[in-house]
Amino acid sequence: MNIFRLTGDLSHLAAIVILLLKIWKTRSCAGISGKSQLLFALVFTTRYLDLFTSFISLYNTSMKLIYIACSYATVYLIYVKFKATYDGNHDTFRVEFLVVPVGGLSFLVNHDFSPLEILWTFSIYLESVAILPQLFMISKTGEAETITTHYLFFLGLYRALYLVNWIWRFYFEGFFDLIAVVAGVVQTILYCDFFYLYITKGTSGCLLPALLLQPCVFRRSLAQHAPSLALAHQAQLVSEKHFN
Repeated sequence: MNIFRLTGDLSHLAAIVILLLKIWKTRSCAGISGKSQLLFALVFTTRYLDLFTSFISLYNTSMKLIYIACSYATVYLIYVKFKATYDGNHDTFRVEFLVVPVGGLSFLVNHDFSPLEILWTFSIYLESVAILPQLFMISKTGEAETITTHYLFFLGLYRALYLVNWIWRFYFEGFFDLIAVVAGVVQTILYCDFFYLYITKGTSGCLLPALLLQPCVFRRSLAQHAPSLALAHQAQLVSEKHFN
């Protein structure tokens, strides 16, 4: 394992922990898309079915179990324990417009036409767009708590580091997975403007209070400044136009 994959995994874990701590400490899931979290839970469930068929390492197995457990814990907090604080009125992205096309694509483009491989491919494709409901929710409200932007930043950092990991593996190990790379590029592009906003609009200055779970809120004309938010909004509108 190279340093880029390790730091990518740690960034991913940091994003998940930040989100869980935010919900638990504030006793609220306001501003968080439950639909995105459901999609991520589906991603981890379909990707890590190999836990029942193969063992790679203790680290690999442990991280898979942590991701699955944390994703379902997040879903539980949003839809059960703190359901009263969930903003369903703004979390309105039609996730079927993501799941159905991704499911069809995973049957058409995969490495091997077997159940586990198709489900793994499905998880790779779905992860690349699973954040769209969250971006769409932010585009509707026009604001995001700083801790939510930290969550998004670390998710984006995780994907960016994994892209470097794939470049490293290609040059030093001769390994190249076109499906994972293309999906990873798509996902990273969705986060790129958040990197820009995070650095230039002052959100990084709220990192300490955010980690201490203080109520620091990032309010901007987010849909105007962030192309991915506009993209999420446009994707929803186009989907409704063609499928309603």
